[in-house]
Amino acid sequence: MFEKMGVRAGLGARNGARLNDLVRLYRAQGVVETAAAYGRWWYDQASGAFAVSHSAARILHVEAGVHASLDEGLMAVVQDDLADLADGIAAGGSAPCEREFRVVSAAEGVRWVRLQEVPELQPAQGVRSGIVRDVSALKMAAMREGMGFAMTQYLIGAQTPEETRAHVIALICQHLGWDWGAYWAVQNQQGADAADGPLLRCESVWQASVHDTAEFTAGSCAVPLRAGQGLVGTVWSSGEPAWVEDVGNSPTGAQRYGRRACGLRSGYAFPVTYVDADGQRHMPGVLEFYSVLGRQPDAQLPRMSQTIGAMLAQMSQRLEHQAQVLRLAQVDDMTGLFNRSHFHACLARACEAGARAGEGFGLVYIDLDRFKPINDAYGHEAGNAVLREFAQRLQGCLVEGAVAARLGGDEFALLVPADALGAVAALLEQVLLAASAPFQFEGHELTVSASVGLASFPEDGDSVAALLQSADAAMYRVKNSGRNAFHISAGAGAGAVAQQQTALAQRLALESDLHHALAGEGLHLVYQPIVDATTGHMQALEALIRWRRGDGSLVSPETFIPIAEQSHLIVKIGRWVLSRACRDLAQLRAVGCSGLRMHINMAASEFTSDQLLQTLQDHMAAWQLPPDALCLELTEGMLMQRPDQVIPVMRALRRQGVGISLDDFGMGHSSLALLRTLPISSLKIDRSFVRDLATQRNDYAIVKTIIDLGQLMGLEVIAEGIETVPQRDLLAQAGCVHMQGYLFDRPLTLDALLARAGGACNPEPGRCT
Repeated sequence: MFEKMGVRAGLGARNGARLNDLVRLYRAQGVVETAAAYGRWWYDQASGAFAVSHSAARILHVEAGVHASLDEGLMAVVQDDLADLADGIAAGGSAPCEREFRVVSAAEGVRWVRLQEVPELQPAQGVRSGIVRDVSALKMAAMREGMGFAMTQYLIGAQTPEETRAHVIALICQHLGWDWGAYWAVQNQQGADAADGPLLRCESVWQASVHDTAEFTAGSCAVPLRAGQGLVGTVWSSGEPAWVEDVGNSPTGAQRYGRRACGLRSGYAFPVTYVDADGQRHMPGVLEFYSVLGRQPDAQLPRMSQTIGAMLAQMSQRLEHQAQVLRLAQVDDMTGLFNRSHFHACLARACEAGARAGEGFGLVYIDLDRFKPINDAYGHEAGNAVLREFAQRLQGCLVEGAVAARLGGDEFALLVPADALGAVAALLEQVLLAASAPFQFEGHELTVSASVGLASFPEDGDSVAALLQSADAAMYRVKNSGRNAFHISAGAGAGAVAQQQTALAQRLALESDLHHALAGEGLHLVYQPIVDATTGHMQALEALIRWRRGDGSLVSPETFIPIAEQSHLIVKIGRWVLSRACRDLAQLRAVGCSGLRMHINMAASEFTSDQLLQTLQDHMAAWQLPPDALCLELTEGMLMQRPDQVIPVMRALRRQGVGISLDDFGMGHSSLALLRTLPISSLKIDRSFVRDLATQRNDYAIVKTIIDLGQLMGLEVIAEGIETVPQRDLLAQAGCVHMQGYLFDRPLTLDALLARAGGACNPEPGRCT
């Protein structure tokens, strides 16, 4: 074919002049082709040879002239596009061939080319001919327009920043020809890590399915980057976009494993930035993209990166603003719980869903008791502090699927799902405890309680209004019956309700009787001796409270102490115990036991009271007792619940000379490091370790360790609950001197102790037989 044109693939001497003429003709036509921005091509169907003019050669990045095959003449075409292009040229057909494809060169990167067959230019039979044009500018403009339109359409309806970023990355990769893209979000560090600056963590990734970049994706998601680290960290630190020319040899590529193995060659990253209304520039993250091709100097992403980053940042701002508006519409600003209107909407949806599914749920109505006096006495800031703290405690009570709300003022509500109704009494008890535990405000201890009512769907109402009315009525029944309790509306299930109501009635009756016992003579103290086991001499007494009801029955402390704590009677009871124990100790010391000490158990609310020290000083002055005559006992568990409040009080007491004993030691979770700093004077080994001492080797090892530890720290160690001689002997063998239990004496009344003291009193101070 080309011989008809004066050209052939293998040239002889006699064809040289004709070829030179044709080359000159090509060059002469090349001026026109260059001016018109096109080039000529020819394809011989018989031989498969492919020829291109000088202008076409520049566009296709090959040599001008004849090439033995299409593969040779199209060697710069991107491999993914080559097969379709070659088939179109070689196969022919009824319609002229027209294709768009990419060519790659080291100097210019990726370019887009359009090849068109022009039958009118066919020089001979069996020869196909046409033109090629560089359409990169048109193609990139269409890409920009298409991606901009798609991005705008998506961003208008975007719901979350995460969705937005993921979709934008996919759009950029698909429209602009990148093979891997990711968004790195800035995460500010807390505490000691803050000094190292923020971390950037890979949150959204898109990857082309035709390339295996799974290794690179996994490595990127697993390892966060710091500012200045890798391409992403460098871009974030500088605030400027950056290229990676050669991934495998780039210094910024050393931070990321697997890029060369995945075939990624070049990369580009740019910051996502925006300027707020105050003119402050913000940079929430970095977008990063990689290609399996070399760097593209005319790539569109650098030209669009500023616009993309701004659009993405603005969209994130818009979505965050929408979320904030939605939150303000649904959430109580003070407590962070749902507000009244949103809770009513949730309640309405629950009614509709319950009616469809035939499933019930519970509505809990909570009103804080004695809240107004706090506002009146300490101001609204104190009241607000109580509301916020109670809201946090309330959230801690929630079972899975439950919802909490503040309805206004000191009123709260819970929506309890059907599967939690079986244990609703326990939930309501937790709510009562959350309200009754003391609140701290500027050094003051504030106390409230709660009146709680429960209504059930559909037994107590099948609409929002009916349920609220039933729950409110149940709550007011508690208000009118003494408060600090819960009431379950009658429709909530006969068997469970009867049992719960019976328990509630019993507890309310006990609480009422306890009030009367405290005001009258129902409470009394007994004293259990703490002895020196080597001599049998009594060194101290532990004051134990007892309650005998009007009918003569005894109520166990394990029963009435929790009720006293819930009803805030515990503080009054504690003051009574302290007063009575000091009075009785003074009498005993006056009749001969001058060195006798008194151990007094303290509740958590007593030990955190800012009035405790003054109260002790008043009693010691009234009964002429030295500070070391008293030892206050607190449990390890109580200490660990509120160490920041309890330890300062302990230090103040020890400075005054008052003893402090850590009760039930070994049962809590205090660390040895904390124990080393505690201002205590003695330890009491919990009776659970003493009980099986004779049969459990592990218990003996624990007891021996506690005794050795106490002695090394200069503490008095007391073992309690000793009932047998083997227990006493093993404790003595372990080095324990101070013991307490039925083996030595049961708790004694004051009269019994006075009788003993009158009969014989050891002359050594503090040792009364």
